[in-house]
Amino acid sequence: MFELSQTFTFDAAHTLKRQVSPEEAAGSRRIHGHTYTAEVIVAGDRQPDSGMVVDLAVLREVIAGIRSQLDHHFLDEVAGLGAPTLENLCVFIYAQARQALPQVAAVSVSRAAGDRCTYRPRA
Repeated sequence: MFELSQTFTFDAAHTLKRQVSPEEAAGSRRIHGHTYTAEVIVAGDRQPDSGMVVDLAVLREVIAGIRSQLDHHFLDEVAGLGAPTLENLCVFIYAQARQALPQVAAVSVSRAAGDRCTYRPRA
């Protein structure tokens, strides 16, 4: 079994309702943005004809389609995302990638502040 991954970045704005002190929540309620780094991980055996789990060009093409839905967008308005949390971004990216590539095993999304979330569905 092999794991192969591809990362991509996107810049996006959002708002967020949080369950913290009013002072800390105020900044999240205002429109603000982040640079996100996402990693799409595929897993499987090498295909006998190609020797690859998945062709990286195909994976990059799938990622380009996902990135176009997120990069320089207001995440609050992205259909199917829900609240623009790291968790929901992981699930959204996973679902989009998995439609095209059944080998997708996990997705991670992080921000420069050090926050990171990984989604790996239970088997």
